[in-house]
Amino acid sequence: MLAHLLLWTLALPRWFADDAGCVPNQPCYTAASIANAAANVTGYYSPNSFLSIYGTNLSYVTKPIGPSDIASGQLPWALPGTEVAVLMNGIPGYIYYVSPNQVNVLVPLLLIPGPVTIQLENRSIYGPPVQIMLSAAAPALFQLDASNVLATHGNGPPLVTPDSPAQPNEIVVLYATGLGVTSPAPICGTLPEDAWPLADLKDFQIELNGVAVDPKLVLYAGDAPGFAGLFQINLKLPPDCPPNPEIRIGFGNNLSPSQRYLPVQ
Repeated sequence: MLAHLLLWTLALPRWFADDAGCVPNQPCYTAASIANAAANVTGYYSPNSFLSIYGTNLSYVTKPIGPSDIASGQLPWALPGTEVAVLMNGIPGYIYYVSPNQVNVLVPLLLIPGPVTIQLENRSIYGPPVQIMLSAAAPALFQLDASNVLATHGNGPPLVTPDSPAQPNEIVVLYATGLGVTSPAPICGTLPEDAWPLADLKDFQIELNGVAVDPKLVLYAGDAPGFAGLFQINLKLPPDCPPNPEIRIGFGNNLSPSQRYLPVQ
């Protein structure tokens, strides 16, 4: 179920780049049309995080990653039959989804924080080189919709939704990207087989309506086994959890985007 949720979330079209000034048949996008794929906001980028490139002429086909595209736990640089690649400082990213107007890619762990030049290739035709900035961590929660984060009830697979909200004292599972490195560190482009916690776990925090949650209620924060770039957070909601709180995660002042809510009643 998690794989389907992740692929569905990463394949949601949001916006397209303005094609003014684009060269016919050439991939067209700008730095402003690149976004963190989980929260759909610009500026939240880090190694081992998902980003979306929006534009035109990005691919001639539509294809999401599938189980047959992952060989021996290694992610592909290009999906078979697409001939689409994304270079980041000359290093290929790991493609999760392609379509004419959207490409989703996992930023390689080999990159370090700082400026990164991105260039998309579609069947040997290159788009413009554009620059983004990578941070050591870029926390972002995956979203169920424009307002609510993606979460599941801890006692089973059902989603936490406004019609099926979580309750105080319940354990919920949240999904995120951009939480930095784990301990031990993952191998670039390889699906993690074990549950490895965040290397900076002592500094990790969750806020509900701006109030930090007791760290003892964070039962786990680390990679989601079997999914590169995906982080899992097991949170026991406090007994006084307010209804539908704004939820943010991160490190110090480096928090996930605001105005994202967890359905709680």
